[in-house]
Amino acid sequence: MHINLIAKREVKVGFRNPWSYSFMALFSLFSLGLLVIQSQSYMQGYTYTTGTMLNLILYLLPLMTMLLSSFSLTAEKEEGSWQLLSTYAMTTSSFLLGKYLGQAVVLVSIVSFGYGLSGLVGALLGKSFSATTLLFLFVFSLCIILLFLGIALLIGALSRNRWQALTMGVSVWFFYIMAWPTLLISLLSFVPYTWIKPILQIVTLLNPAEFVRVFSVARLGGGSIFGPEYYKWMYWVDSPLGDMCFVALCLAWIGVTMFIAIKAWERR
Repeated sequence: MHINLIAKREVKVGFRNPWSYSFMALFSLFSLGLLVIQSQSYMQGYTYTTGTMLNLILYLLPLMTMLLSSFSLTAEKEEGSWQLLSTYAMTTSSFLLGKYLGQAVVLVSIVSFGYGLSGLVGALLGKSFSATTLLFLFVFSLCIILLFLGIALLIGALSRNRWQALTMGVSVWFFYIMAWPTLLISLLSFVPYTWIKPILQIVTLLNPAEFVRVFSVARLGGGSIFGPEYYKWMYWVDSPLGDMCFVALCLAWIGVTMFIAIKAWERR
């Protein structure tokens, strides 16, 4: 009951937040840019154009998710809303799960509007995304949002104010999205050759952006770009249980980040 009330409240507050409409305008322009990219190339399976589009989504969506959602949580501390809500018979888990669901609705609405606008403009110009491509990009974006939303709430739980949330959010985004390949290559250069493959497989699961990207590329038939040894490890993607394993991994990531966020919020 409390989760539902908090989620509804979060949706109302989220759509009143000017930041939400700023990100909606930004993502709409971004999705139109993706439309221009795909209109200049034939998209079937994994291509250079597809990889470019996935990477561009990975640059924007995690940062947008972490800033918008972590600010929402730190605002509860700065404005005193949490002090009022804590006087009611409501658990921390109900509060944060409600925030998660409410923010998920806001972010998914932003992404849906952006892709819907690009699909409409493309249809009018005769250069629209195919239904399969649009659905694939939407599901890919949805996975990124839901995974980084848990991280965003953890950042909000650890931060005392918006400035701390901004610093931590940008730092986490830079680590996972920008610095990850360079740091990983540097790390693997110091380990024995026989250790490289198992370490690479383990650390891939520690980066939500990376394992979603790897799964998506493999689903598009481009797993061979990662090399033969790594491609053999990804055979599970095409297995009958591939989707179930991926969903289980995503749920585990969300569950762990939310559990830590709840404990951090209670300690604060």
